[in-house]
Amino acid sequence: MKRLIKKLCVVSLLLTGCSKGEKTLYHSKDFSLFQDRVVQGKFEAKAISDREIVSNYKSPANDQLSPLVLFKFSINGKDNEFEPGKDHRMFAGKSLPLYAFGEINPQESKWKVKKETLKPNTKVTLKMDGRKVLESFKKQGFYVTPTGAKIYKQDFKGFYVAGSQDPLNWDFDNLSGNKSMEMTDSDGDGIYTLDLVMNPYNPNNFVSQEWKLNNDVSAYPQYQSGQLLVDALYNMSLDETVMNIEKDGTFRTGAKWPGVWTRDVSYSILLAYAMIEPEVAKTSLLRKVKRNRIIQDTGTGGAWPVSSDRTTWALAAYEVYKATGDKEWLKQAFEIIRNSVRDDEKTILDEQTGLRKGESSFLDWRKQEYPLWANNVDIYDSECLGTNAVHFRAYDILAEMAELLGEDAAPYRQGAEQIKSGLNKYLWQADKGYYGMYLYGREYLNLDQRPEMLGGAFTVLFGIADAKQAGELIAKTPVVPFGTPCFYPQIPGILPYHNNGIWPFVQAYWNWASAKTGNYKSLNHGLASLYRAAGLFLTNKENMVAQNGDFRDTQINSDRQLWSVAGNLAMVYRVFFGMEMTPNSLKFAPVVPEEYAGKRSLKNFRYRKAVLNISMEGFGNQIESFKLDGKELENAEIPANLEGAHTVEIVLKSVIKDQGSLNVQPSRFTLETPKVELDNGKLEVVNFDPKASYELWVNGKRVQKSKKKTFDLKKTGQYAEYQITAVDAHGYRSFYSEPVVIVPKGDERIYQMETFAPKARLPYKGYHGRGFVEITKKKNLNIKMPVAVKESGLYAISFRYANGSGPYNTDNKCAIRSLLVDKQFKGTVVMSQLAKDEWSLWSQSNSVVAELSKGKHMLELKFLPFNENMNVEVNRAMLDQMRIVKIK
Repeated sequence: MKRLIKKLCVVSLLLTGCSKGEKTLYHSKDFSLFQDRVVQGKFEAKAISDREIVSNYKSPANDQLSPLVLFKFSINGKDNEFEPGKDHRMFAGKSLPLYAFGEINPQESKWKVKKETLKPNTKVTLKMDGRKVLESFKKQGFYVTPTGAKIYKQDFKGFYVAGSQDPLNWDFDNLSGNKSMEMTDSDGDGIYTLDLVMNPYNPNNFVSQEWKLNNDVSAYPQYQSGQLLVDALYNMSLDETVMNIEKDGTFRTGAKWPGVWTRDVSYSILLAYAMIEPEVAKTSLLRKVKRNRIIQDTGTGGAWPVSSDRTTWALAAYEVYKATGDKEWLKQAFEIIRNSVRDDEKTILDEQTGLRKGESSFLDWRKQEYPLWANNVDIYDSECLGTNAVHFRAYDILAEMAELLGEDAAPYRQGAEQIKSGLNKYLWQADKGYYGMYLYGREYLNLDQRPEMLGGAFTVLFGIADAKQAGELIAKTPVVPFGTPCFYPQIPGILPYHNNGIWPFVQAYWNWASAKTGNYKSLNHGLASLYRAAGLFLTNKENMVAQNGDFRDTQINSDRQLWSVAGNLAMVYRVFFGMEMTPNSLKFAPVVPEEYAGKRSLKNFRYRKAVLNISMEGFGNQIESFKLDGKELENAEIPANLEGAHTVEIVLKSVIKDQGSLNVQPSRFTLETPKVELDNGKLEVVNFDPKASYELWVNGKRVQKSKKKTFDLKKTGQYAEYQITAVDAHGYRSFYSEPVVIVPKGDERIYQMETFAPKARLPYKGYHGRGFVEITKKKNLNIKMPVAVKESGLYAISFRYANGSGPYNTDNKCAIRSLLVDKQFKGTVVMSQLAKDEWSLWSQSNSVVAELSKGKHMLELKFLPFNENMNVEVNRAMLDQMRIVKIK
């Protein structure tokens, strides 16, 4: 420790004495990046050599916290005590009252905070009276929460606490089963307690630190430049690469995340690891294959198809082929991708838009990117920019693979074009110069106008956006002083993670896209974001807070996160040297900002059977000279059949005619999602904000704008979905409110499922009619349902179901069936997991929309081969009712 403090003192002296005349790579009022160091206020990190960095960074997260903490009690880990916006309060450090579930104690409103701050490691004991809940279980067999949720005695698991300050958080998705947040009743008197340590202080977050190269990285490409800090961070990333390779030859996802995850490893392989660790990449990818199909290993409500971005695997698999030239791998990968895409076409394709349904790629924490009213089925029905960009590229790759294998590429070209056309028709916003985040809603979808940065980068890199669109997108998309957030603006009341978060791997893809468009201002801003964070934190963190650039206050964070490590490496391979592998060559298209001008080298770069020692000088993106073994080449390209050791010399013209432009904005949040109520033909905004403007939407179309809190609804005599949005002074629109649906009398029919199939003999509650039907892979594989409609039209068909096979937020047991009308396949019915072992909790499936002529029809709910979920063994649900609604 004394040695480290001495080094930091030396660093401080160097900073004080060498500020004049040194080259600045980036400067803003928030931080500065120099060739050997980064400075942020009183914090600084300095590269002592290319194998050692010291930093005195201290997270400010524990400073100036208020002792007034907001919290809620929870039954079974759900947000079911109060409606959003209503919370309990406690003054940590003072005597607390006995709280009661669902009731505000009068003491809560009396606490006033003046200048007090919450001391670190403040001990608190929460006490809650749960006797009314328990008494209701005893007398009625269930309890109805203040939010209207009915919880049956047999499903009761316990009381939990969620809240606004560490160690509490608002992550209800992961609250159930979290023993550290579960209340206990040791004497059985109905009074539950929980001991907490508020504002926990961990000295490891505050001491001075250093990084030294610890592993042998000599087998990897060796990078040197005139920017010592960049060289050191590159070596730190190689060091962390070694640490992330497990003994079984697969990539670990991060220090806190063991195992291989499909999207994480795939995005990492595409960024860098296909180039420098192709065999580890291949082994890792094969871990994510089952039934000769790609595994969707994480995601909402039981994974695929609610979460549907498993085709990220295709991006990585093809990159591995381009790195190795392995034809057997090409054949194997082609078959795996094709099988997966064929299942997707039956399950997640929206025929109307040409887009694929499913959760936003990597943004897989529901409330972090969707409105709170959106359930798992709503998320399945959303059509997202990033996810569809991935599907586009998967089809594009299938077409390229098919051509290499001598197969017909036309169907895959058509699939890619279908998605590209859909994105540009439904998500591109010409007035803003960027794509929206996703389409969402119920029967009628609306566009969330926020730009989503990973998806935006993909549209540039994959060729979905044309040159004009790509240039506008990079220049006009709002970014913040500390980097490129996941999306913009942020969601109010949601703690940082994806929301209000910057993810280095997203920043890396954004930088790559910026380089492709020749936008140096955007690229330099993005490079500074990556190098500031990695330098100060001395690791490639998973994420950071967009508002302040700190790592502490995001919901979860990990050191040496695999895709963050890969993103750091990619700045050398993909940006500075501009490497692009094709099936037949390695191409170079360097992009070097003027601030990074000078000489640089990349030695021991292995490409197939060749070992390349590459040198480059100058700046810009125009090549003046490209030599292989001293011989000038017309194209900056190395053939794939090259063998042995070779030298590559690149000279850039050092000319930049246009630096590009950058749209840096302060971190902003939209207004709250309007909460609306329908009363006597009037739609009222309950959480009205007099400063906001409000828009009324009917069936996806805006029909009125007002500063008033109520809207008079006109009777249409037809199915109508009403939603309201709030617009702030900057023109940013909130989420759409949950649809209020009006169905004309006679346009809705409800059928009890036990009239079509045998009633289940199971003790579950909460159903309608005489019972419910169980469906598994052995029971009721095809339920025939004769129906009759009074008039021809467009009908939405859905099912009331229960799925207690797994938790709401993860696992892999989403129930899936096909709906046939008069023997014709019409769509897939998705019944996501609702809560582990809670089979008396009911919800509505997605709707399958079908044209029905007047008269009788035979509907079938059938298990077909492409209805296999990711678990394969368990594909189970309970069916209570079928609902048929005329929507047009």
